[in-house]
Amino acid sequence: MSLDQIFDRIFLLPFLNGLVLAVLLPVLGVWIRLRDEWLAALGLAQVSAAGVVLGAIVAEPGMLVALGAAAVAAAAKAFLGRAGNDSYAVMILLGWSAALIGASVTAHGDELGRALVQGQLYFTGAGHLEGVLALGVVSAALLPWLSPRLLLGRFFPDHFRANGVPNPHHDLAFDVLAAVTLALAATAVGVMAAFALVFVPPWVAFRFARGWRLTLVWAAGLGLAAYLVAFVAAIRLDQPFGPVLVAVLLLVALLRVLHRG
Repeated sequence: MSLDQIFDRIFLLPFLNGLVLAVLLPVLGVWIRLRDEWLAALGLAQVSAAGVVLGAIVAEPGMLVALGAAAVAAAAKAFLGRAGNDSYAVMILLGWSAALIGASVTAHGDELGRALVQGQLYFTGAGHLEGVLALGVVSAALLPWLSPRLLLGRFFPDHFRANGVPNPHHDLAFDVLAAVTLALAATAVGVMAAFALVFVPPWVAFRFARGWRLTLVWAAGLGLAAYLVAFVAAIRLDQPFGPVLVAVLLLVALLRVLHRG
């Protein structure tokens, strides 16, 4: 596959959609790992998958229902004030069961379920691009404000509670931002690929990078490199994009496994 083919009108929009997500998801994943809530990606993606299926049942746009379902789940978790992975483990089980049960009663349940597992990147278009670019702009505006507060909450966990703020607004803002981004990603690259982009690059970056900003750069760079390799490989080998991306990210994960320093 040549560079000219990637920029052919057939592949250009899907390529750009995945490109933005390949940078944005690992960057959000750094903060998710910092908070020790790495199951967030899979939990929110599974809830989003259930939202897509629900949208098919009620004849509403699946992507909009998925965004709403993920945002509600994130808001509920933030208001309950439950830190850690427990809430997201419940989301995984709830989303998985709801998605499969819902798919079994829809006319095209098998195709819908397969699309959520394998990803639908090649069928994404201008609507997805508008969504991911909007999320990129919102993230660029919010993260400089969120970052010091999230760091403070991680390293001094009693700070906000001691000052009479048991459920800080910045936690809710970050949870909803991550949820909406993961919901959109799940409808584009698939549930497991979205989880892999949030989990693997930050996991490797935390081992090698020296300093917070370098960790963000490492995570974004690894996500971008894995995406470019997977995009070309999936088309050349005629394979579904989501599983190929996960396979490439697992090869990236070997960097951490093999590193003994």
